[in-house]
Amino acid sequence: MHELSVCQALLAQVTAIAAVHGTRTVTRITVEVGPLSGVEPALLAHAFVVARAGSCAADAALLIEIPAVTISCLTCGAESQTPPNRLLCGACDGYRTRVVSGDELRLLRVELPMPERQLALSA
Repeated sequence: MHELSVCQALLAQVTAIAAVHGTRTVTRITVEVGPLSGVEPALLAHAFVVARAGSCAADAALLIEIPAVTISCLTCGAESQTPPNRLLCGACDGYRTRVVSGDELRLLRVELPMPERQLALSA
C-alpha cells in the first residue's frame, strides 16, 4: 500500500508549512487525487489516520477532491471529459488523446488555527 508513503510525504510538506506559519497544529488538509494518479482515495484516507498520529495533523481532517478526467484529442483538437477507463475523444471517438487533467496528486489547502493574539485583537 503505497498510500502510506504518500501520506508520510504529504505530512512532511504540511509540517513544513505549519512551521513557516509558526503553528504546531493543522486543522484541515485538502488534497486533489485524480482518478489516473495511481492513488486510491479510500486507501489514502485510511493511511492518513495511521500516518497523522503524533504529527501536527493528529486531529486534522483530510478532504479529498476528485477531479474529472479531461483529455485533448490529437486528431481533431477537441477537449472532453471521459471515464478513466475510456480515454477516447468525445467528439470523434479518436484514440490519439492526451490527458489534460485527472492524473494529478496535489496538496490544495492547509488550514491552520488562528493565533490567540490575533483572535484577541479582532474581538
